[in-house]
Amino acid sequence: MDPCAMGSSNQLVLSIVGAGEDVEPKNDLGTPRSCQERERRKADITYGIDDIPPWYLCIFMALQHYLTMIGAIVSIPFILTPALCMKDDDPARSHIICTMIFVTGIVTWLQSTFGCRLPIVQGGTISFLVPTLAILNLPQWRCPDSEVLEAMSHENRTELWQIRMRELSGAIAVSAILQATIGYLERKKETHSKTVFRLTSSIAFSTILLLTVFSQCLPEVPIPIPSYKRNQGFVIIWFHLFKLFPVLLTIMIMWGVCGLLTLSGTFPVGHPARTDVKLRIIHDSPWFRFPYPGQWGVPTVTAAGVLGMLAGVLACTVESISYYPTTARMCGAPPPPVHAINRGIATEGLGTILAGIWGSGNGTNTFGENVGAIGVTKIGSRRVIQYAAFLMIIQGLISKFGAIFIIIPQPVVGGMFCVMFGMIAAFGLSALQYVDLNSARNLYIIGFSIFFSLVLPKWMVSHPHVIQTGNETADSIITVLLSTSILVGGILGCLCDNLIPGTAEERGLTAWHQQMKLEAEEGDTTSTYDFPVGMGLVRRCNFFSYLPFMPTYKPRNLKKCGAKKGHK
Repeated sequence: MDPCAMGSSNQLVLSIVGAGEDVEPKNDLGTPRSCQERERRKADITYGIDDIPPWYLCIFMALQHYLTMIGAIVSIPFILTPALCMKDDDPARSHIICTMIFVTGIVTWLQSTFGCRLPIVQGGTISFLVPTLAILNLPQWRCPDSEVLEAMSHENRTELWQIRMRELSGAIAVSAILQATIGYLERKKETHSKTVFRLTSSIAFSTILLLTVFSQCLPEVPIPIPSYKRNQGFVIIWFHLFKLFPVLLTIMIMWGVCGLLTLSGTFPVGHPARTDVKLRIIHDSPWFRFPYPGQWGVPTVTAAGVLGMLAGVLACTVESISYYPTTARMCGAPPPPVHAINRGIATEGLGTILAGIWGSGNGTNTFGENVGAIGVTKIGSRRVIQYAAFLMIIQGLISKFGAIFIIIPQPVVGGMFCVMFGMIAAFGLSALQYVDLNSARNLYIIGFSIFFSLVLPKWMVSHPHVIQTGNETADSIITVLLSTSILVGGILGCLCDNLIPGTAEERGLTAWHQQMKLEAEEGDTTSTYDFPVGMGLVRRCNFFSYLPFMPTYKPRNLKKCGAKKGHK
C-alpha cells in the first residue's frame, strides 16, 4: 500500500473489517494524488477539490448541497411574485421555482466544470431582489389596487404579471452582459434578509445544536453498519456517518421532530415549524414540466430597467470574487489564478443571461450557504457539486420531486443558515491574519468599514426616499448601491486602505502575496483549474496564452510591460 495514502486522513471515510472496497480518493485521471501534492494542501478536509468519492457517497453529499440551497431558491419567488401582481394561488408560482432550480443546475455544472472549476453552487440571489423591487416600484410598474386586480379575468391577470416578468428578464439579461465582458476581457447585501424564515427558538436552537455536535464533536466517531459480501458473508462496516453527512442528518432528524410535533398538535395552525404549512405546493405542482427560454414571452429592454439591474450585477460580482479564494482554502485547492477568476465571473454573467432569457425573474450568484456547507462537512470535491447540478436539473423537470423538499420547516432552514453563514464570516475574517492587527491604522479601517457598512444600509431602508436627484432612475440606482452592505463595506475599506498611509508589511500585502499566489506552480501539468478536456490543444496553440480566461494565460507579460513603463 502507498505509504502516503496510509497516513492520509481520507482513509478514515470507510474502515471495513476484513477486505473491503478501496475508497481512497482519486484525481480526475483516476490515480491517487502524490505525497507532494497532499503535503502542499494544508486544509483539514475529507475530500479535496480533485478527489472523486464513490458514486453512492456523491449522491448523498450532493443531496446535502441541494437541501442547503433549496430554501434560498424557494424564498425568492415568494418575495417576487406579489410585486409581479400574481395571485397567491397561481400555479405559475411553482413554474417559476422550477425554472430557477433548472437554470441553477445548468449554471452550476458550467461553473464547476469549465468556469472557475471550484465546487460552488450558482443560483438565484437576494442581491438581485433589491434592484428588482426598485424597478417594480416605478410608477409604470406598480400593481393596481386590490379591487381592480380582483375584477380582472384570468387572462388579463396573467398578462399583467407576465409583462412585468418580460421587463425583468430583459433587464437581467442585458445588464449581465457587462459581467460576462468583465470576466472575459479582464487582465490582471445582505445575502439573506429576515423575510423568509423566522427562528422559532426551540426548533432553530436544536438544529444549531445538533449540527454543531455532528460536525464538530462526532466527526471521528465511526458507526457500525452490518453488511453482506458474497465472499465474506456478513461483516461490519465502520462508517464515518457524522463526518460525511452532518447537514443531511440534521435536516432529516429535525424534520422528523417537526412532523411528530405537528401530528401531536403541539404546534398551532400556521406555526412556521409545522410540516403541513406548504403541503399545497405538492398538490399544485405538475409531475413534469420543461422550462424553456422565453416561456413568458419575448423579454423587453428599457434603459431604466437595465441601469437599475446593474447595481445587482455589480454587487454579485464583488461578492463572488470574495468567495473564490475562501472556497479554495476550504477545499484544499491552490489559490485561484487570474484566468480561473476571470472565467468564474464570465460564467456567472453568462448564467445570469441564461436566467433572464429563461424567465426566472432573478440572476445567478455564488451561494454563500453552500460555501459554508463545505466548511462544515469538510467535503470540497468538485464531483459532488456536479452531482448536485444534475440533481437540480432533474428536479427542475420533475416538479413533484422538488416540492417535497420545499416544505422543510422554516426554523430548521433558519438554524442551518446560522451555522453556514457563521462559517462564511469566520473564513472571511481569517484573511485578516496577514495584516498587522496591532496597528492602529488597520484597526481603524477594519472597524469603520464593518460598522458603517451595517449602519448605512439599515438607515437607507428606513429612509427609502432620502435620495432626490430629480431623476427616478438615478434615485433607484443610488439607493440600491447604498443599500448593499457588501458593496459599501468593500468600497469603503478599499478606499481607506489605499488612501491612509501604511507599509506593505503593515497592510499584509507581503504575507498575502506569498500565500495567495495567482500563478500556478512551475511544472504543474495537472493544474486544478485546467479544463477537463482539450488542454493538449490549448497548450500547443500560443494564441491562447494571450486570452485572460484561458488556463495558459500569462499575466507576467503585462507586469513586465508595466514595469518598463514605470521605469521609463
